[in-house]
Amino acid sequence: MRVQNGRLAALVAAVAVAAVTGGGALAYRQGPQANAEGSVAAPLSTAASAQTPSSGTPKPTAARSEATSTPKPTAPPSQTTATPTSLPTTRIDLKTLAQGREPQVAYLYGRKVLGGAGSDITIPGTMDIQQVARLGITSLAVVTKGSGNELLTFDDNGKIIRHTPDVTQIFATDDGTAAAYLGTKLKSTGEPTGGATVYAEDAKTQNVQQVQIPGVWNTMLRGYTNGTVYFDASTTRNGTTTLYQWTPGDSKATPLKAIPSAMAVSSVDTAGSITTQANQNSCSNLLTVPAGKRLWRTCDYIIAGFTPDAATVIAGPMYEDGYGQGIAAALNAKNGSLIHEWSGVFRQAVPEDDQHLLLLADDGAGTPAAIVRCTITTGTCELATPLTKAGLQIGA
Repeated sequence: MRVQNGRLAALVAAVAVAAVTGGGALAYRQGPQANAEGSVAAPLSTAASAQTPSSGTPKPTAARSEATSTPKPTAPPSQTTATPTSLPTTRIDLKTLAQGREPQVAYLYGRKVLGGAGSDITIPGTMDIQQVARLGITSLAVVTKGSGNELLTFDDNGKIIRHTPDVTQIFATDDGTAAAYLGTKLKSTGEPTGGATVYAEDAKTQNVQQVQIPGVWNTMLRGYTNGTVYFDASTTRNGTTTLYQWTPGDSKATPLKAIPSAMAVSSVDTAGSITTQANQNSCSNLLTVPAGKRLWRTCDYIIAGFTPDAATVIAGPMYEDGYGQGIAAALNAKNGSLIHEWSGVFRQAVPEDDQHLLLLADDGAGTPAAIVRCTITTGTCELATPLTKAGLQIGA
């Protein structure tokens, strides 16, 4: 999963929303009932009343532990239908959505790591939490430390078993059996230095491999699939970035010069690449990896990620500058045609599995937020977490 820590800001410099992790087949479910195009997102039809945990933290579902129970869905409020548009667009109105089951991938609620495999754990202290992920039954969290960051690794009982300095980003595989993480040293001012270290860890053996990448800037992880880690970097501070590939255990990473400004790499060796960038408009191509052959082009959206089966492209707006993205979209990976689009305020858009998209949504800075589950084919949505002002993130 993804990516991600948040939104596309200044396009190339942002963390890819497409950083997909650990959902896979575990998250498959029957989606909400279909709704008319251009309407408010339809909640699930329900047969039970709402239940919000008194602690303010969503209760884990029976899919994770037989000792816990699945939260009951809420009865959907009355719907208001907006004027239909020519596009299959759904406007997200958080107040009208019914409560569904919790995310089936890792997510952060306050200071708790929930969802996916492993136990619920609490990240101690008061330091800011930048990103979380699951690696098998262990949990990973990037937190601030001084002027920089570090990666904390927790066992299934919530005990910290490793500190890895200078880590800025995590990218876990779709099945949660491996994870890559990226280290970049920062100056005391918080300014990055040149060079990077890329790590890869296997959940079963807990064996950590690493490779040093000297003389690179603006390094970002873009994928970990089929045993290969992909990252994007430039050889100058303000230069165009190039995609690199690294097989854990190898002593060097290989630049793929045919793929500039990559945003995400899929499980079938394709990559989203920003090939035209302007102040108010950008275009991106779907390219083959490693040859860089163009399969199709879009100037309506930026390719930001893929579902685990790579059949669907997760896309963001062609231009975005502000608190969050105004739209999220699902495109057909074969030809770039639009499957569905959602409008609202989105800070993350991460595939939960091949059929569902998770959106971290709110109504603007300071307003309550929720993680929303939307069915890709129909566009219908439900709340995957209650509305809250607690810190929320979808895991890497």
